[in-house]
Amino acid sequence: MRKKNVINPATGQTIAEVPRVDKENIERAVTAAQKAFDEGAWPKISLAERRNLLLNVSQGILDKAQELARLETENTGKPLKESTFMDIPSSAKTFEYFANNLEPYLKSKKIELDSGAESQLLYEPRGVVALIVPWNYPLLIASWKMAQALAAGNTVILKPSSLTPLTALRLAEIINDAGLPQGVVNVINASGAEIGPVLCSDPRVDMISFTGSTSTGREIMRFASESTKKLIMELGGKSASIVLADCDLETAVMGALTSIFLNQGQMCTAMSRILVDKKIAKQFSEQFVEKAKKIKLGDGLDPETQMGPLISHEHRQKVISYVEKGRKEGAKILCGGRIPDEPELKKGFFFEPTAFGQVRPEMTIFQEEIFGPVVCITEFSQEEEALRLANDSSFGLACSIWSKDLERAKNLSKKIDAGTVWINTYGMFYNEAPYGGFKESGFGKELGKEGFLEYTRLKHINYHLSGEKPLVSQWYAL
Repeated sequence: MRKKNVINPATGQTIAEVPRVDKENIERAVTAAQKAFDEGAWPKISLAERRNLLLNVSQGILDKAQELARLETENTGKPLKESTFMDIPSSAKTFEYFANNLEPYLKSKKIELDSGAESQLLYEPRGVVALIVPWNYPLLIASWKMAQALAAGNTVILKPSSLTPLTALRLAEIINDAGLPQGVVNVINASGAEIGPVLCSDPRVDMISFTGSTSTGREIMRFASESTKKLIMELGGKSASIVLADCDLETAVMGALTSIFLNQGQMCTAMSRILVDKKIAKQFSEQFVEKAKKIKLGDGLDPETQMGPLISHEHRQKVISYVEKGRKEGAKILCGGRIPDEPELKKGFFFEPTAFGQVRPEMTIFQEEIFGPVVCITEFSQEEEALRLANDSSFGLACSIWSKDLERAKNLSKKIDAGTVWINTYGMFYNEAPYGGFKESGFGKELGKEGFLEYTRLKHINYHLSGEKPLVSQWYAL
């Protein structure tokens, strides 16, 4: 079996060497998952047993929290603060939540009918579910998908990004220790380009849940169409933060900073377009730029680090190319826009927090997802103009609105063409609430009852209850 080096993007150094599977291993994983679903104990165990096993996984994550947080930081470059206080506990909480809610969510429903009949609705597992997760939140997004898929009774094949497989492989060990039957969870580390077509077109895979770029999502849809399977697509974004003149300016500035520079801007929900009322635009921009310049770059393991490196040299070059397009198209760099020159950062894939002013809607940096610490600041005069600018995108994932007038913000949120709108906050995800986008940001939901039921199929059973013969038995009576 081939092996692949895993790189710490803060240092450029190899931190692990992991197996990289081929088509033969994919065949074994799919066969194991199918056998575990069709013949194994997993679909047959009681809901109470399933709940307890998932709670074991949750506790296993918490027991290894310190190790997992360090591993996530070393593999992704994000500050240890983010891994420790956000990613790892949230992963454990997701398994706990869906373990404790699988019974009410799966409860069958009866429909009383007028014609002497009754119907029952049953939620059943779909079968083998392939979970394809990105490199920006390797453990958290894997946990979102896996907790729901397993709670619904499916067996899974998890494919992490080949750039960031370490916590997913550790999760596989935690799941094994938790007592789940063999074959229920299969983790494969592989190149998406090599095994994606094989995995996504396999008719034994009943469903695919994918988080990643829109272009890759289109390819997965094409492969999946060969066997017409269920899909959840959480794709790209070019989200807008609308800053109204009546906002709490300090809160809006700090919220906007977090919404673009958290995780180095490598978030689908990054608010990479800030739309700010002209009345406060100068004041907002000055405060935003002043604070952006003070963000401390460094190794994520350093407790003083506020922003880490980008995931790879190749990705940094992509971000740089967008910055150059912004310059050529006439946008003004307000801060950043370059690779830092501090000696201690030279070996990593660092890039300064970058803000553009004088950005027009037709510019490339306003329309295309950069997936890095680069933000566009655009002024507006009227609320209708802000709404038009926010919706002027092929994406529809998320939006933030900053205003002291809550009713005004609520009314505006109803006109925003995005799956999630945050008012006076950003980035709050709840296991109780569904998440997913519109337009080229994809379809389907994760989390909440709505997201959980995506991992089930709905069966309708109809009973004839009347003592009389049903009409169908008399239709052709002679």
